[in-house]
Parts: sequence; structure tokens; C-alpha cells
Amino acid sequence: MSEKIGYGVIGAGNIGGLHARVIASLPNAKLAAIFDVNQEAAEKFAAQYQCKAYHDMTAFLADSEVQAVTIATPSGLHGKMAIASANAGKHVFCEKPLEITVEKSDEIIKACDDNNVLLSPVFQGRFTRPVQLVKDAMRKGRFGRMVLASAQVRWFREAVYYSSSNWRGTWKMDGGGALMNQSIHAMDMLLYINGAPLEVFAYAGTLTHSIEVEDNLCAVVKYRNGSFGTIEVSTSCAPGFPRRVEFSGSDGTVAFEEDKITRWEFANKLPEDDLIMQELSGTGDVGGGRNPMDIQDLGHRLQLEDFTDAIIHCREPHLNGREGRRAVEFICGIYESARTGKPYRFN
Repeated sequence: MSEKIGYGVIGAGNIGGLHARVIASLPNAKLAAIFDVNQEAAEKFAAQYQCKAYHDMTAFLADSEVQAVTIATPSGLHGKMAIASANAGKHVFCEKPLEITVEKSDEIIKACDDNNVLLSPVFQGRFTRPVQLVKDAMRKGRFGRMVLASAQVRWFREAVYYSSSNWRGTWKMDGGGALMNQSIHAMDMLLYINGAPLEVFAYAGTLTHSIEVEDNLCAVVKYRNGSFGTIEVSTSCAPGFPRRVEFSGSDGTVAFEEDKITRWEFANKLPEDDLIMQELSGTGDVGGGRNPMDIQDLGHRLQLEDFTDAIIHCREPHLNGREGRRAVEFICGIYESARTGKPYRFN
């Protein structure tokens, strides 16, 4: 194994550029190539980030310097790109969602398993300090009996966000709207910290945009641990606000907005609680609430650092394909309830 893992980025858009910058910052990784079906876009990207350009997928995957790929294409193409990469023996780092259906997600997982390559869907929020602190508090039982776990994503997207793209706001390529695209990270946090859902009931509608998917959705959830929760997501709430996730139990409540903790209160107080509030409390950035490209790269860097280390040391990454599948299953169940007007019960 070479000292540095060579990465190929699939997709020469904004997120592909973020991947390239993060890869360049890692001591054990290097950017080897870019692939995009648009030759001009690929060559422009390659000139900017100083790597090889490909607009032919077969040639790109035949490059021996590409040991792993990062996928930054429209969501509905993730399966096609990931499976082809796995079949070529490349490790796969895939932007959210893993795919837009559970069945397609399973196909990716199987292809990676069959070819003995690693797979990590991007949920960079898991690697941030606030989320890890909440996870640790849950692991230690500081919440007592969990009673509520909820998420609120009141974001805003102007009409041009959808009209300037031929895939955003479509079922075929976006897999959904405010829930699947903008809120999947919040859904992952609910699952990661509070556990699997048992049943959900949802309402969804397209209220302010000319798109075929929802721009507003509300749901109520019952989790397998007996707790309840609400989910509110939107791309219609001007001017856009920070993503909020909150967990409450019989012995404590924690809430955070983006990268800031807004509530950290437990019945049994520990000395480190004051330090946590001093370090992480306050008003967080709006994040992607107003600008879809207002993305900090710290989470991506931490996750790609772990993935690269996993490749080098032949271990599972901390976030694998089956974990990525859970959020897709959760979201698809919510959509099914909204579609049928009935509660959806998870297997």
C-alpha cells in the first residue's frame, strides 16, 4: 500500500471541489484525478486542483493511481457510480444520501462487500464535537429514560435554486425534497443518538416552489426505545434558520443548532458540564439554511481522515454503508406515510 491513498473525485461541481480541497489537506491522501461527463468541466477542475481529468468513466476507473473515489454527483446517480467503482476495486466515499431508495442502497452495499472494498456515506456531522458529546452522554445514560427526540430544519431556497438545475426537486434524481436533500443529516443524528424508529405518520406538501417533490413536511415518530419525536423540515422559511436537533429524557435535555449547543442540562450535574457550555454554547451559524454552499469542511475532513486511515489499516470506517442505509430507510418510510395518509411501521 502506498504511503498516500490516491483519490479520484466523481463530479466536478461545488461539492466535488470541497472534496478536492479536503483531500489536499490530508497528510495520508492525494488527489489523483477528476471524472465528469462534461469534458470542459473536468479539465477546468483538473487545472484548478492539479490532477488528471477524465470524461470517460472506464478510463478513469482503470487509473491505477486512483485507489478510492469520492462521489459528488446528483443523488440519483450515486448507485451507478458507486457500483461501477466497487467493481473496479475502488473504495467508495459517497455523498449523502447513499442512494434515493433502500433497494438501490442495498445494491451499493452488496457491490462493495462482493469486491472487498470499503464504503462510507457522508454524514460528516457525526464527527463534530457537539454530536459526539451528545452521543457520549446518551451512552453513559445521562438522559435517563428517553422521552423526546426531535428535529427542525426551517431552511430557505429561492426559486432559482431549483430552476437552475435539471435534477434538484425531482423524484428521479433528488429522491425527494426538503426531507431527503436538505434534512437527511438531521435524520441521521436522530438515528445515531436516539436509535431506530418504530412507526411514523407524516404530512407533506409543495407550498411555495414549482417542483414535483415536497418543500415542507411534518412528521411524528415513535422510536423503538419508547420515546416520541417530531420532525419539521422546509425550504420555504425565509430567510432560513439553523438546523436544530433536541433530545430530552427523564434526567436531562440537550439541544444544538448547527455547531453550537443551546441547551445542556442534566439532573446530575458533572464538573465538565460548565466547560462544555463555555466552549460550545452560543448562537451558531445558519449553515446551509440560507446558502446551500455555506458548508464548513471540518466534518468532511474528519470523516475522510478516518476513511483514509481505514483503507491504510484494513479496518472498517467508523461510518459504514449499513449506517448510511438507515437514514434512507427512515426517510422513505416517512414519504410512504405522507403518500398513503397512513402510519408507516418499520420492520
